[in-house]
Amino acid sequence: MTNEDEENDPQPLVDEQALRAFLEERLGAPETPTYEVARKRAGRSNETFFVTWGTQELVLRRPPRGVFLPTAHDVLREYEILSRLEGTEVRAPTPVVACDREEVIGVPFYLMERIHGTVLRKQLPEAYQDARTHPIIAHELIDALAELHTLDWEAHDLGNIGKRTGYLTRQLDRWQDQWARTRPRTQEVRDVPALDEVADHLVEEMPESQATTMVHGDYKLDNVLYNGTPPRLVGILDWEMATLGDPLADLGWLLSFHREPSDPTHDILSIEPRITETAGFPPRSALIERYEEATGFDAEHIRWYVTLATWKLAILLEGSYARHLAGDAEDPFFAAMEQAVPVLAQRALAIAEGERAL
Repeated sequence: MTNEDEENDPQPLVDEQALRAFLEERLGAPETPTYEVARKRAGRSNETFFVTWGTQELVLRRPPRGVFLPTAHDVLREYEILSRLEGTEVRAPTPVVACDREEVIGVPFYLMERIHGTVLRKQLPEAYQDARTHPIIAHELIDALAELHTLDWEAHDLGNIGKRTGYLTRQLDRWQDQWARTRPRTQEVRDVPALDEVADHLVEEMPESQATTMVHGDYKLDNVLYNGTPPRLVGILDWEMATLGDPLADLGWLLSFHREPSDPTHDILSIEPRITETAGFPPRSALIERYEEATGFDAEHIRWYVTLATWKLAILLEGSYARHLAGDAEDPFFAAMEQAVPVLAQRALAIAEGERAL
């Protein structure tokens, strides 16, 4: 059964009876009569549900309700990517079945096998309190990313998930366009000119991509699962933004969320985990060195990529603030972006100008 609020929803995100019929059709009758559907409330992306089908533990992914950009929430594309990653060393969930028939639950969806593990967000579980586990957590994060970036994507028929050249130019064009669309909806309250300054820097100093690899698009500590002691990264989550591109963009995004004890505290956002400030976690410089050794790529221009990541996050959150001003987002987190986005934009500018550590 779903959570109470789902049961009271006149239009639930998952019609349990329709889903049951679909599962019986595609997977056969369950080995036991157990059938449960529970919404997982975490993140602000595609909707996720834990489904128990007899002895099988599954995860259902569907787009969020309301208007959305199809490319950002294309769950069938995500399913296809996971299908092609199956059997590789990339630590991705195993897909089970997809459905493009909207009459089942109203939108396309897919199911994958559930991976048991812990997402590290606000605090470390008791098993990982020991500082000796902290370097392992960080090393696993880098090693799993290196496995993705060194995958022979052509051999696994992944050449059609994105364009093979021009990734950084497209990133700049896309996010500049997003900022241009968002700005008129928020500038009457306050403007964020630092985002323009950062954009100018990114355009002027854009490095040449040294490789085209598969990139995850949202790779960071709270998008992976750990299990066991010593900790082992057992699954990379949220593949909806995966494409072909510049691997250092993934590394820059990861590093932009990896805080160190010496980092300034005046510009911390509530969404930023501070776990990596804990004793034992290696500094960003050590992560960069380990990544270079594992992949053979040169991270000489990594400051540019961390600037790009911070700038993108600021624009993304400004879009959330615009939704709040329009009355489409009641979460108090979005209201806080009035002050938070300008602070984040200044952080991006400081990184770009070399006034702040990566």
